[in-house]
Amino acid sequence: MAKYTKSDILRFSKEENVQYVRLQFTDIIGTIKAVEIPASKLKDALDDKIMFDGSSIEGFVRIKEADMYLRPDLNTWLILPFEDMAYGKVARLICDIYTTKGKPFTGDPRYILKKNIRRMHELGFATLNVGFEPEFYLFKIGPDGRPELDQAIDRASYFDLAPLDGAEYVRRDISLELEKMGFTVQTTHHEVGPGQNEINFKYDDVLAACDRVQTFKQVVKVIARKHGFYATFMPKPIAGLPGSGMHANCSLADEEGKNVFYDEKDPMGLSLTCRKWMSGIIKHIRPLAFVLNPSVNSYKRLVSGFEAPIYACWSDSNRSSLIRIPAIRGEGTRTEIRSVDPTANPYLALSCILAAGLDGILHTSEEELVPPVTDNLFALSHEQIEALHITQLPENLKDALMEFKKDAILQDAIGEHASEKLLKGKMLEWEQYSTCVTDFELKHYL
Repeated sequence: MAKYTKSDILRFSKEENVQYVRLQFTDIIGTIKAVEIPASKLKDALDDKIMFDGSSIEGFVRIKEADMYLRPDLNTWLILPFEDMAYGKVARLICDIYTTKGKPFTGDPRYILKKNIRRMHELGFATLNVGFEPEFYLFKIGPDGRPELDQAIDRASYFDLAPLDGAEYVRRDISLELEKMGFTVQTTHHEVGPGQNEINFKYDDVLAACDRVQTFKQVVKVIARKHGFYATFMPKPIAGLPGSGMHANCSLADEEGKNVFYDEKDPMGLSLTCRKWMSGIIKHIRPLAFVLNPSVNSYKRLVSGFEAPIYACWSDSNRSSLIRIPAIRGEGTRTEIRSVDPTANPYLALSCILAAGLDGILHTSEEELVPPVTDNLFALSHEQIEALHITQLPENLKDALMEFKKDAILQDAIGEHASEKLLKGKMLEWEQYSTCVTDFELKHYL
């Protein structure tokens, strides 16, 4: 991440003819929000003088506590090349939220992640490197402006090319826009489902990675719309087709930048720290699901037969496992957490993953380490899986919510304010879903 000063940004703004600036932040449920200002107000923004009404934002504050300040992170200055530049360029700054008393707002997801990063530093780890693998579907847009879910844009599958692949040009344009913005795009390809795609970009430290994946989602939606398509990160938009995940590849580094997950003397090349990290995540996975899979729809993806994990185990080769260890060793050794989906708030998701992993490192004895599983779990019976003492992920949002309510480690990781707001909001979502009469019920029971 580049290091900028206020004078740098004011100079860049003038040199690049920036006329408009977005002051962005993320709400509790992971939606990007923004207060927009003309460039003439940029100095005020850099001096932390821009306020907004926090009572209007999901999960923020009550009406009587409405006023909040946007404090820009200077290192997130970025010109948005995909915006209309007819009257000058548009830039953005990602902001932290502060109260009128000059204190960080405890319900700000970005602040919550920073708090957990500080705890990681206190335990002797310098960096959590994270690489996301976000998947998304593209649909045609109908005359009413809504996506036509029954009209797939292609009939392609994994790694297919044009003419089978109907999104090749969309992925290319998204990738080019991302590279203009400083992303290092590594691979792009068609995924298994018709109209389903994946674009991978280089890992970064955890805060920058979360900032980037939020920017990535914005770029995907804007460029798709310019091509006449609707992009969705919904975990399971079409029944019977593969869902969209957002695998999170994680590794810890020490003060010297050394990957502490690698041990050349270990038969699998994995350190004791890595095994304890994975054991902590597996131990907390049922409450973790509340944050990693935060919607009713998330659990339509976590079912057998579509490559999404439903069992809490790890392996260096088994793609039915929750955590997979990619083949590369050395500085590239990492844990791929495969249950995360794109509706997760990345700041809260990584806060909880970090808290669970550190809990495992601190409190897992060698006798308590979770062993690897090499069997294809989807091919085993329920009885065989029980004999292996493997935990299953929650089957629905309410189960995950109830598990989260019992987990003090994860509640502490995101704080009392965010925990309370999430639990209240998601219980309401579950109650609304529970009373909804679906097409399935009408077809089967009417």
